[in-house]
Amino acid sequence: MNRSQSAGRKPRADAQRNRERILEVAKRAFTRSGASASLDDIANEAGVGPGTLYRHFPTREELLQAVYRSEMEKLAAAEGKFTQSMPPIEALRAWLLLFVDAIETKQIIAPALNTLIGDPKKVFAASYAQIHEAIRALVKRAIKSGDIRRDLDPMDLLRALVGVANVATSPDWQQSARRLVDILIIGSRPIT
Repeated sequence: MNRSQSAGRKPRADAQRNRERILEVAKRAFTRSGASASLDDIANEAGVGPGTLYRHFPTREELLQAVYRSEMEKLAAAEGKFTQSMPPIEALRAWLLLFVDAIETKQIIAPALNTLIGDPKKVFAASYAQIHEAIRALVKRAIKSGDIRRDLDPMDLLRALVGVANVATSPDWQQSARRLVDILIIGSRPIT
């Protein structure tokens, strides 16, 4: 943590941009090479020196946690953006497709966090609340519009997608999960 952060002030704009660039590059690197991706390569690709990376993220564990939290925050925030710009059923579908990408991020990061900190439940707990709130809001809106049946449990949608990821036997499980999103949406329509 730098001095300005410890004093309770917002980080400088350039420091914030560096941090965001590092997180984006780290996500791509971890997705491509796994959680053991080279931190020096991440710094280089982000256009910062290793010192800048380590100032923001002193350890691999902190970088992994920050990537995970950042991705979950983006996913939760997408609910509001989609709600404002899309009809209810389209917003739900678009958000579920983003959730598939989030599953991939968690699958890469969770084993590394298990190894590094033993039990990453605390890291994941705050994100779960954000995600649950987002899916509930999307489903509630779709129910209100008549697009989705009233007895749908929002968590069933997430469980189905996580289930596909957990039983995946091939690296292309995401394609199957994306098809499942449409099946879930169709299956969630009101029975007439």
